[in-house]
Amino acid sequence: MKRLFLILPLLGIYLTVAAQGSNTNIQHDHGNDTSDVFYRHLNLNEVIVTGVTGDTKLKQSTVPISVVNSKELRSTTSTNIIDAIIRQPGMSQLTTGSGISKPIIRGLGYNRVVVMSEGVRQEGQQWGDEHGVEVDEGCVSSVEVLKGPASLMYGSDAMAGVVIMHSQPSLSEGELRGNVMTEFQTNNGLLGYSLNLQGNQHGFVWDARWSGKMAHAYKNKYDSYVPGSQFKEMSGRLMLGVQKTWGYSKLIGSIYHQTPGIIEGERDELTGQLSHEDNWSKYSYIKTIPFQQVKHYKLVWDNSLNLSTGWIKAILGYQQNRRQEFEEDEHNPALYFRLHTMTYDLRYLTYDFNGWKFTTGAQGMWQQSQNLGEEFLIPAYHLFDFGIYATASKQLNQLTLNGGVRMDYRHLHGDALEEDGVIRFKDFSRNFNSVTGSLGAVWNVSDQLNIRLNVARGFRAPNMSELGSNGTHEGALRYELGNQQLKPEYSLQADLGIDYTGQYVSAQLALFANRINHYIFLKGEGSEIDEHPVYSYTQGDARLLGFEAGVDVHPIHSLHIENTFSYVNARQLHQPNASKYLPYTPAPRWTSELKWELLHHTHPTMGSHSRHTHNAKGLSADNLYIAAGIDCYLKQNHIYAVDNTETATPSYSLLNISAGTDLTWKGKKIAELYITADNLLNRAYQSHLSRLKYADMNSVTSRQGVFNMGRNITFKVVVPVNIL
Repeated sequence: MKRLFLILPLLGIYLTVAAQGSNTNIQHDHGNDTSDVFYRHLNLNEVIVTGVTGDTKLKQSTVPISVVNSKELRSTTSTNIIDAIIRQPGMSQLTTGSGISKPIIRGLGYNRVVVMSEGVRQEGQQWGDEHGVEVDEGCVSSVEVLKGPASLMYGSDAMAGVVIMHSQPSLSEGELRGNVMTEFQTNNGLLGYSLNLQGNQHGFVWDARWSGKMAHAYKNKYDSYVPGSQFKEMSGRLMLGVQKTWGYSKLIGSIYHQTPGIIEGERDELTGQLSHEDNWSKYSYIKTIPFQQVKHYKLVWDNSLNLSTGWIKAILGYQQNRRQEFEEDEHNPALYFRLHTMTYDLRYLTYDFNGWKFTTGAQGMWQQSQNLGEEFLIPAYHLFDFGIYATASKQLNQLTLNGGVRMDYRHLHGDALEEDGVIRFKDFSRNFNSVTGSLGAVWNVSDQLNIRLNVARGFRAPNMSELGSNGTHEGALRYELGNQQLKPEYSLQADLGIDYTGQYVSAQLALFANRINHYIFLKGEGSEIDEHPVYSYTQGDARLLGFEAGVDVHPIHSLHIENTFSYVNARQLHQPNASKYLPYTPAPRWTSELKWELLHHTHPTMGSHSRHTHNAKGLSADNLYIAAGIDCYLKQNHIYAVDNTETATPSYSLLNISAGTDLTWKGKKIAELYITADNLLNRAYQSHLSRLKYADMNSVTSRQGVFNMGRNITFKVVVPVNIL
């Protein structure tokens, strides 16, 4: 901690950026589209978020929330949707190759983070290191990130927070629009496209999208091209619905197919080079053994009914996730999980009356997971859970109070399995009950200054991987053993936030302290099974402290100098030095960006329809910007060192530059152009949260593991099509 406070002044961080982040400046999709407004600091307090108890102004939210708008998503280099949002303060990602990322919020991930898409929980065997989020980034219009326990609204698994992905809002009556997006990335040859058409005719609304991308192996300075890092992806979405004054009813169907390779990280003992199949080519987009095949199908019925006192929302969802691993035969999967999930969410929300708002609801989920392959890692299982909750908020002039309580029940049953006369999995059942809640307040001291405080209790039941694993996890490069005696996790977290929005400086601070009882984690056993290191699940009490911090200085409207800093200290209590830190805690991160908006002809308080340009008679550039930034990851030596569970990671810095513009013809936007260069200096590095860090050692260089992607330049074009 002493080192940390010595570093902060050197970085020039005297004020701090909010947990909300620098992008929380736009009206949410429920309002007018002002997402092209770049003067982020002017309307920070007017952002509408939906991740708490209905539409709420950000300045009245008692919990820390980050918002990533559609413009930010389009201008960011990424290979998946999580990749596009991890630069938010307090967020990071666990990666396995270039196509798979898992969200980490304030040092916690896996089943401690709930991902919401199309209004339902995204369920796709998310307990695995190499199991990504099966959502097409083209279908996501904006993202809200709730930081801290959100069990009150989302039940078990929302201990660290919630990532809420919003689709595009429905168009106004009589509108018909579309867009075409295409991109290319130089490092892995990624080719991507997305086609969209949506409309609203007499209250009948529809939205159709088809997307695809493919990439060959990525490369870096030390490993050259990395076999198994190629992937293909294909997805589609169709929404049909009715939108009237009484509310709306929408039916949404989506498919997502991804074929990522599996990076084994094995090396030739003589040359130290990464091993690969004889038919493997570094420029090939064709799958090679081993690889995964992931198919995710989703059907959601989303309804909202307006009443005189409020509105009722009812969402029913069905998902099927098929996850296959092919090791020797590309036609017969060695590992095959098929997961069926049904969810429901019924809630009633009141309008504001005398400063009061109430919400009450019931949620539940049913799951069935099947083992259909030749190899086994976790038991087949059934899951059922149910939760009811109620919240209330009160507006007292400049003070907003918010609180609620929730009760949950979860039943989990693992099926027995006998393999070659040996019991692989035993039949067992577990029941979990919980009462959680939260209480918070936000004081709007002035139009520029807000102070918020929130205390929340979180709950998470152990998942089937933690309870019943017994097999080789090929993608994670280890043999995993579960523990059927694990207890549920309970957390108690306090958040304190201060944000200031001025004419020349926007600055905010978010502090948190989190105590988790029965924290579950993997630890190395120091032995091997089937030539893989053995890891087993255990638990202990944990304490996490940290903050997100930074400042945005804008001496003139067109110039932004932004700094952010994220830090978390995660410890296991009452342990010796070797085991006192929780494994896989993100390294402290400082980001700094200088952004210059060269041309902008929209008044910052006007909507997009008030736009005017100096060259309305011909071709012109609007919202033209250039930016240069640095991502600095400090050394992470707070590790769980028992039996080499993890190793320290040295510090590294990545230089990035970007530019973008809207092209207009006679005042009408005809295209958006973006170019981004990540890791411009081609730095060879390993993220502390990369599972590939623990692959084979290079016998020639003595470097262990596979390194992350090197220099990558992205070109992206978005062409809007306004038909009506």
